[in-house]
Amino acid sequence: MSNPPVPAASGASSPWWADAVVYQIYPRSFADGNGDGMGDLRGVMDRLPYLEQLGVDAIWLSPFYKSPQADGGYDVADYRQVDPLFGSLADFDAMLQDAHRRGMKVIVDLVPNHTSDEHEWFRAALGALPGSPERDRYIFREGRDEVPGSGDGNRAPNNWKSVFGGPAWSRVTEADGSPGQWYLHLFDSKQPDLNWENPEVQEEMRAVLRFWLDRGADGFRVDVAHGLVKEAGLPDWDGVAAMVEGTAGPRPDSHLPGDAPGAHTDAEEPHRAVSPMYPPSPFFDQDGVHDIYRDWHRVLEEYGGNRMMVAEAWVEPAERLARYVRPDEMQQAFNFDFLLAGWDAERMAEAIEASLAAAASVGAPSTWVLSNHDTVRHTSRFGLKDPTTFPKGIAADDEQPDAPLGLARARAATLVALALPGSAYVYQGEELGLPEHTTLPAEARQDPTFFRTRGAETGRDGCRVPLPWAEDEPGFGFSTTHGGPAVQPWLPQPDSFGPLAADQQDGEEGSTLELYRAAIRFRSARRLGLGSVEWTDEHAPDSGLLAFRNGDVLVVANMGFASAPVPEGYSVALSSGPEPAEDWAGMREVPVDCTVYLQPK
Repeated sequence: MSNPPVPAASGASSPWWADAVVYQIYPRSFADGNGDGMGDLRGVMDRLPYLEQLGVDAIWLSPFYKSPQADGGYDVADYRQVDPLFGSLADFDAMLQDAHRRGMKVIVDLVPNHTSDEHEWFRAALGALPGSPERDRYIFREGRDEVPGSGDGNRAPNNWKSVFGGPAWSRVTEADGSPGQWYLHLFDSKQPDLNWENPEVQEEMRAVLRFWLDRGADGFRVDVAHGLVKEAGLPDWDGVAAMVEGTAGPRPDSHLPGDAPGAHTDAEEPHRAVSPMYPPSPFFDQDGVHDIYRDWHRVLEEYGGNRMMVAEAWVEPAERLARYVRPDEMQQAFNFDFLLAGWDAERMAEAIEASLAAAASVGAPSTWVLSNHDTVRHTSRFGLKDPTTFPKGIAADDEQPDAPLGLARARAATLVALALPGSAYVYQGEELGLPEHTTLPAEARQDPTFFRTRGAETGRDGCRVPLPWAEDEPGFGFSTTHGGPAVQPWLPQPDSFGPLAADQQDGEEGSTLELYRAAIRFRSARRLGLGSVEWTDEHAPDSGLLAFRNGDVLVVANMGFASAPVPEGYSVALSSGPEPAEDWAGMREVPVDCTVYLQPK
C-alpha cells in the first residue's frame, strides 16, 4: 500500500459541513418530553444542553413526519406535518430556534423514494383507473399472465425482490372488486415507490425542500438517494439488494405473534443478500438520479447560508459514490466502506485511503460513520468472534458479543474516525458506549424486515432502543413524566443500559461519554476535519497497526498484536484505553487501544 498524503477539503472559508461532527437523533428513541413512552421533539429540545456540552456541530433528525409508522417514520403520509407522536410544527420551530441559538445546525431526513400507502396521493391512486394521472405518480404496472395468453395478470410485472424481504410488488383490488394492477415497493408493501419520471413528483419534492428550508432547516439527509430512478422497462433481475450488508439464515423457531406491530406485512421466504451494493441493479444507482440532485442543488442555492445535502447511497466502488458529491450535486455522501470495514486494520486503512482519494477527486470532503439506525451498533459488532462481520441484527440464540472487548475496540475506532479529515457522524448513544439489545423478545419487535422474512432477519430494533439518561429512574429516565405515573418506553431496554446511563458517565474520568467530549473538543481545536492524512513509518496494517499524521497530530491505533513504542517528540493527547506502555514488545497480547499524540511545537 502506498503512503502518500491524502488531501481533504480545507481552507479558512470552508463551509460548516466540511468538517462538522453531526449527531444523529432517532426521535422515537432519543428522549420523551411528554411522558407517553415515545421520544419526541420536546424531548430533543430538553436535551440540547447535553448535545451542546458534547460539542457536536449539528443534529440530524430521522423522520418525524406524519406517518402510520409502519417503518419507523420512513413511510411518510404528509411531508409538511409533524406526526402527533412527536409533537407539532410549533415544537419543531422552537427546537430548531434553540439549536441555532446554541450554535448547532439542524438537518432533517427526506424520504423521496417512496411515500406511505396512507399518503393522499396513493389513496387517490387506488381510487383511480389504470393509466390515470393519479396512478402515474407511482409505479403501477399490469401483471404477467400465470398462463401465457390467459389475461389473468396473476404474476408480478417482474421478479424484483423487496429490500425488506419477499416480493417488491403488491396487487391492488380495483373499485369493481376485480384483481387489478400491481404497484412497486422496494421496501415494505406500505411504502409504494414514487415515479420520478413524473414532473408532478419532481415539483412536489422541490416544494417540500422549500417548505423546510423556509422554516430554517440547514440541510437534508436523503434517504435511499441511489434508488429514485429505475431502469427503463423494469427488466427482470436475479440479484438481491439490501440496505446493509449481511446474511441471515432461517430461524425455524421464530415466534411471530399475529398481533405484534408489523404483523400486517405479507411475510415471505427469508431475504438473503450478499452485499448492499450487489451490482448491477436496475433500481439502484441509475445515472438519472444525478439530474435530480443537480436540480435540488439549485434549490438550495436559492437560500444561501451553506445549506447542504448528504446522500444515503449504498454504492460501490468509492469512485461511483463520488459522483453524488460533484460540485453541482450533493455536498456529502455517507462513507459506508468505512462502516463496513469492521475491526480490521487493513480493511480500515484501505477504506480511508480510497474514500479520501475519491472524495478529493471531486473536491468534496469525506464522511466517517461507525453506526446508524439501520446497523448493529459497532460496540457489539466489534465484540463478535469475527469483528468484520455485519449481521442483520442479533437475537438471543445468536452468538453474543464480548461486551468489554467490543467497547474497547469501539472506543479506539472512535478516536480514529474523529481524527480523520472530513465530517464525522455520531449515532445517538454511541457516546455512551451502548451495546445492541441482543435479547429483545419477538413480541416486542417492530421492524418490518423481521415480519416480512418470518423472523429470518432479526432486524434493526436492537439498535433503536430508547436511550438511558438516569440509572435509578424508571425507564432509565427516558420519559419525563411531569409528576405522573411512570411509563414504559416503546421498546424495552436491557439491564446493561443502567450503568451506561448518561448520569453515571457525566464527569467520570475515563468514561466513554467523557472520551467523546474530549475527542470532539480536540478535533475542533486542532481543526483535524480540515487537515489531511499521511501514513507514517509506524503504519503496519498487516500487523494490526493503523498510524497516520494529520498536521502535528499522530494517531496510532493498535488493532492487532504488534508492538508500538511511544514515538519520540510526541506527548499523549488522548487515549482510548490505558496509558500506552513505553514498549509493548514481548507481550503476549497487546492492549486494544488508539492513542492520539500531539507533537510539541
